[in-house]
Amino acid sequence: MASERDSVLHSWCVQSEWRAPTVVGGRGAWLELEDGRSVLDMSSLAECSNLGHQHPAVVEAIRRQAQQLCFVTSAWGAQPRAALAEALLEKSGFDGGRVFFTLAGADANENAVKFARQASGKPRGRIIARDRSYHGASYACMALSGDARTRPQADPEAFGVLRVPPPYAYRCPFGSADAPTCGTRAAAAVAETIDRHGAETVAAVLMEADAGTNGIVAPDSYWPALREATRARGVWLIADEVMSGFGRCGEWFAWQRHGEAGRPDLMTLAKGLTGAHLPLGAVVLSAAVAARLQHEMLYTGLTYCGHPLSCAAGLAALRAYEDEGLIARSRALGARMLTELQALQSRHAVIGDVRGGHGLFAVLELVADRTTREPLAPWPQAAPALRALVEAAMAEGVSFATRGNLILLAPPLVIEEQALADALALLDRLLARFFPSAS
Repeated sequence: MASERDSVLHSWCVQSEWRAPTVVGGRGAWLELEDGRSVLDMSSLAECSNLGHQHPAVVEAIRRQAQQLCFVTSAWGAQPRAALAEALLEKSGFDGGRVFFTLAGADANENAVKFARQASGKPRGRIIARDRSYHGASYACMALSGDARTRPQADPEAFGVLRVPPPYAYRCPFGSADAPTCGTRAAAAVAETIDRHGAETVAAVLMEADAGTNGIVAPDSYWPALREATRARGVWLIADEVMSGFGRCGEWFAWQRHGEAGRPDLMTLAKGLTGAHLPLGAVVLSAAVAARLQHEMLYTGLTYCGHPLSCAAGLAALRAYEDEGLIARSRALGARMLTELQALQSRHAVIGDVRGGHGLFAVLELVADRTTREPLAPWPQAAPALRALVEAAMAEGVSFATRGNLILLAPPLVIEEQALADALALLDRLLARFFPSAS
């Protein structure tokens, strides 16, 4: 059999270094490999397989829809598309709003920016985003993202993007020694940026609501203060919920942890929307934003937006989250996982910070010196010992995700409690093995 390594261009890697195993199946939180091994997935692959792998109800919904209708463009109606839009509006409480379906998170973010600019009457209005963020890898999304990896490829100014420092409490760019103050200062920096450039020139603020592969989890003080600042200035707030939605952070959508005080004007979705069983993204617009677009031509579109197969998968995924109580389960298991990770921190000095835990998402930031917070390697480089830890874990049947000095824990919401405990115990052993001087 031909090797994929010889024929496929793989993302986010050096091609000559790609040597991943072939996955031939899956069940729950486990992946089945071509060589017969089973591997516990502790990252939901790209933080997207929230329902685990091959969820029976979603697979069956895809099969049924494929037998009835595989495809029709959005110029025509489709029953699963309508049903999914109604379900998303209901779950988000965006009564009277609208849903625009895309293929993934990147095009959801691009279209959210388009809608915000059109609805605000500022076709070239500025968009405020933050450093150390990720919104996708298209050119527009690279401009929106504060990602060191892609910074040379896109000019934020050319795309009308302004950047602000992140609410990174562990290394607060505002010099704060406590997380709540760092959060409010980060929100104040957005307000100051709007005021400096003039609210009449700013169309929207685009921010990740909670989890992201950048490893920053904002303090709870941040999002309500950000919402207050944007609302007071008449600027739309877009919540990028591509990773944080669908139970990942313990709520249907992460902003809901703050109640109405955190409600954005638009939000973008993907990943957990179908549990990654099929590609699908979405922009959910509030009634106020949708009303501004109701009688105007919408100059945007995607051939496969609202694909019936994907929408059927999305509708089945939403039912699975609800029927199986997975949102509440993520919240409960996430709190327990956080407690276990804090116990690891007490045993391993290499763990400088533990954050997250609102749901089944947490971050370990590893440091060379806990007192000075010196990183193991300059961001976004990865320390050789951390790479070796990941390889050793894979050899023992557990897949951990890392980025830079971070270990990102985001297992499927269906993970068995014992499997989660075993994975954390393995991590404990491997930290002692690869970072012995820090244990």
